[in-house]
Amino acid sequence: MQRIYRIAVLPGDGIGPEVVEAAVGVLEAVQKVISGLRLELIYGEAGYNCIEKYGTNLPQKTVEMLRETHACLKGPMTTPEEPNAPPSVAVTLRKMFNLYANVRPCKSLPGAWSLKPNIDLVIVRENTEGLYSGIEYETSPGRGIALRIITREASERVARFAFRLAEQRRRYLTCVHKRNILRITDGIFRDAVFHVASEFPSVRVDEEHIDAMAMRLIKEPERFDVIVTTNLFGDILSDEAAQITGGIGLAAGANIGDNYGMFEPVHGSAPKYAGKNRANPIATILAAKMMLDWLGEREAAKRIETAVERVLSGGKVKTYDLGGTATTSDMGNAIIEKILEEG
Repeated sequence: MQRIYRIAVLPGDGIGPEVVEAAVGVLEAVQKVISGLRLELIYGEAGYNCIEKYGTNLPQKTVEMLRETHACLKGPMTTPEEPNAPPSVAVTLRKMFNLYANVRPCKSLPGAWSLKPNIDLVIVRENTEGLYSGIEYETSPGRGIALRIITREASERVARFAFRLAEQRRRYLTCVHKRNILRITDGIFRDAVFHVASEFPSVRVDEEHIDAMAMRLIKEPERFDVIVTTNLFGDILSDEAAQITGGIGLAAGANIGDNYGMFEPVHGSAPKYAGKNRANPIATILAAKMMLDWLGEREAAKRIETAVERVLSGGKVKTYDLGGTATTSDMGNAIIEKILEEG
């Protein structure tokens, strides 16, 4: 029986089109070896390059296209930093589709540098509020205020997501907060996580302050399994965790809600490397792998993950960030070759 999924593809800016092209090639390859899997890829415009053309980085026609798809594979996009510029496309889509859980796996990979050889953790970050509510204003020249919004509802929702994930893994969850200073807002978050914990008796729970957690990710990263935290803390910790497992060229992320998922590399658009066929596409390829996993296509996802690990462990194909000279397309083609070999 054929399983058909409509996938929105947003190539993005800078190196985005190149790394997305490599990931699309991998998706096309995996369909050849997995019986019944069919992905309808629908391309849309979004990102910095759209601002001059449409007056926005997320045109309405792209939004309408997204609403007709099962999931989105998004390339990196440049976000302008001027005060009146459009917000990040990722932030806009998170709010629009209520993608409340940001999921960042960080795992030691064969053939790639890692702080320790046995790191395998996932950071689940609340994705819709906190300081990323974007509510800030200047009360007088040189004096600004930003509102950090934390609600029990959003905290419990992301906590349940994290606990369900922990049940599928090593049944261990760490709640990260700074309640000793942010007593009300982080108090709400921390209490929500421990309230939800009663629904998951098989999962062991502990807690860490954010500053101690940043240290522990360097000292003993292998100890952790699933980490759940608020928006800004999660943003910072997930980049730190990516760096201790080979760098952001290998790091993929997911933004997941109850009915939709957006999957992307965590690195930026690196405009100075645009068009040079130099960027590492593995983060985007692993984002595509996460998308297939979320869609329930676990065999296809596993084929991609295995192919990536085989290429890295072989040590012959390495992009510049891994200490080699391979191009973006070299890496993509090597992974495609491993997928087809397994078929």
